[in-house]
Amino acid sequence: MNISVLGAGAFGTSLAIALSRAGKDVTLWARDAGDMAKSRENVRRLPGHALPDRLVITENMEAFGADIVLLAVPMQTLRGFLAEHCERFSGTTLVATCKGIDLETGDGPGEIIRKSCPDAHPALLSGPSFAVDVAAGLPTALTVAAKDPIALQNALTGGNLRLYRSTDLPGVETGGAMKNVIAIACGLAIGAGLGESARAALMTRGFAEMNRFAIARGAESDTLQGLSGFGDLTLTCTSEKSRNFAYGLALGRGEVLAEGVTIEGKATAKAVSNAAEKAGIDMPITNMVVAVMSGHITINEASELLLARPLKEE
Repeated sequence: MNISVLGAGAFGTSLAIALSRAGKDVTLWARDAGDMAKSRENVRRLPGHALPDRLVITENMEAFGADIVLLAVPMQTLRGFLAEHCERFSGTTLVATCKGIDLETGDGPGEIIRKSCPDAHPALLSGPSFAVDVAAGLPTALTVAAKDPIALQNALTGGNLRLYRSTDLPGVETGGAMKNVIAIACGLAIGAGLGESARAALMTRGFAEMNRFAIARGAESDTLQGLSGFGDLTLTCTSEKSRNFAYGLALGRGEVLAEGVTIEGKATAKAVSNAAEKAGIDMPITNMVVAVMSGHITINEASELLLARPLKEE
């Protein structure tokens, strides 16, 4: 079964490396395919990790005719990308690897695929995974979600990648989106010196927010207990390898932030806050993240507001 990876960012490249290393037939689409093919390395996005000899690299979209296409493009560009290229994906299984909520429509990646490419088969790949770990061959467990995920699970499992399957697309996509928002909150807390206990509280209450929001979008609660929910939340809230946590950490410290780095949680926090307000869902941590990012309140003010909320049963 042929697999294509569209997008040569760090994560897309790492998946292409891992799947190719596991003996899969993989083609990686990249804008700078010529340079990568010569150096056999993604110097800009994933330096230090050699591209397997069997991995095909191209910048020609016309070359794609794979059975499975992994969409490794940023969340906020996914809808536009599919609108431009959807005709070539008729009958194809499209697996989104991005995590977030579209700021304009409020849709997750699975819903965007369904609406943008109605003749394709939408699927999601999510879970606790850093690109450098995947590329280095370290053990990584992920969730693949689709209407019928068994064939995908078999096709994408191999080498250091172990996949679990799910049919709950709303649950998998919402867990992947919300964990980025809570990771920013945890980064803010640590950066501002609020302590590890505050981070643990944010992770726990953030997980409750994740469940409320996901269930309101048709998800199954059990899904959030798994890799795409609790697992990904744990990883991204506790490591500076997480771009969302690192962003919150820098913001909490008052540091100048690096440019050109995709922080999916920034737009997702706004999208989730907007959707939750319309639906009447209580999302205090998400709302505080949005308020701090926009400069409406300070981190200390956000902490005081959260602590002053009415007492309730857990």
